[in-house]
Amino acid sequence: MPVTAKSSVRTDKILQAAGKLFARQGYHGTTTREIARLADVSENTLFRHFDNKEELFWSSLRSYSAGLKFRQDVLKGITQCDSPEVVLPKIIEMLADTVNYRPELLQLIAVAFIELHTKADEFFQEQLSPVFSTINHYFEMNIRSGKIRNLDPTILTTALMMTVLTHPEIYNLIDGNKPVYPNSLEAHRAYARFWLDLIVSRMPAYPSPIAQN
Repeated sequence: MPVTAKSSVRTDKILQAAGKLFARQGYHGTTTREIARLADVSENTLFRHFDNKEELFWSSLRSYSAGLKFRQDVLKGITQCDSPEVVLPKIIEMLADTVNYRPELLQLIAVAFIELHTKADEFFQEQLSPVFSTINHYFEMNIRSGKIRNLDPTILTTALMMTVLTHPEIYNLIDGNKPVYPNSLEAHRAYARFWLDLIVSRMPAYPSPIAQN
């Protein structure tokens, strides 16, 4: 049993080291020797855990993608079609936390598409498509029930993902600085307020002069 535990810890170290280097240097620019050195293991030990460099890359990306999974309470809210005010902030929190705590993920996804594109589609259909499809289906159900404005759910899902996953970097290109929030909770709230104001149909607080004519 202790041997299995040690082996598991060593595997995790190798996966984390591989993810950091692949994200920083790309697939072809990273060697297994560099990964072994960063993981503080021998290259022979690395190959006892993984057959080859490509298997290591996909295993690393799978490990970094693990955070993109719904908690049970979020999945229940989505399935029951709970109101966007309840569910949307939780979806945003999941996406934002994935980026904050595993910043290499987006870079690894880019590396997969650019350098290993022949196998990337299959991987993302398996790992990411279920998450995106679930969000898309939630939007579809709420549009049908009138809780969300009549918008294209696929464009809506894409825009939401891009907002949460890339907003800090794009903001930096526009403003010269990354957006500053006191903490991650405030960032989640800012995104949720923006999206709820954008997509949720609301009655005006007072009669519109145009509506009266």
